[in-house]
Amino acid sequence: MEGPLALREWAVAVEALASGRQVIVLRKGGIAEETKEFKVESPRFYLFPSYEHQKPHLMKEEARATVLLTQEEALANPDTVRIAYYAEVVHDLEVTDEETLQRLDALHVWTHDYAAERLKWKRTKPLHVLVLRVYAVDNPLLLPLDESFGGCKSWLQIPPISPSAMHPVLTDEQFDARVDEVLRCVNG
Repeated sequence: MEGPLALREWAVAVEALASGRQVIVLRKGGIAEETKEFKVESPRFYLFPSYEHQKPHLMKEEARATVLLTQEEALANPDTVRIAYYAEVVHDLEVTDEETLQRLDALHVWTHDYAAERLKWKRTKPLHVLVLRVYAVDNPLLLPLDESFGGCKSWLQIPPISPSAMHPVLTDEQFDARVDEVLRCVNG
């Protein structure tokens, strides 16, 4: 029996989503993607925290300490990964220009330079701005790390897991306000 899908995302971004600091992730696709570009494989998935490429200097000042905290957590638990959040894609918006990206700048934890670098990479492909409704899993899962979780790919098949109750990290009103803010930025 196949398990659910998980989106690999920097642990610092998962924490920003979990706290309600942001409701978006910026995706271009990993270099190991089968199609060489990002696509939403499922509208619902777990968030799989990744520690490999996140670096404090790529984050806004407010998130730099969280990078270090997540790296310490990974070092303290080298054989497991903690899956504590689930997400639903509300919008998959495509951004192709620097002006739109600049308008989104206050809505995420990455530096503008890093976000612009993501936009410019594979210039002919759009940057996907996924607007996510995030849920905290009441009983976080500890999965043993597996070789299949490695590599620069966005989507991971994780082992079958027992369902757990979840609750949204933002109220409906808070989330709707954040989505409206994102849409205003993208639509100019």
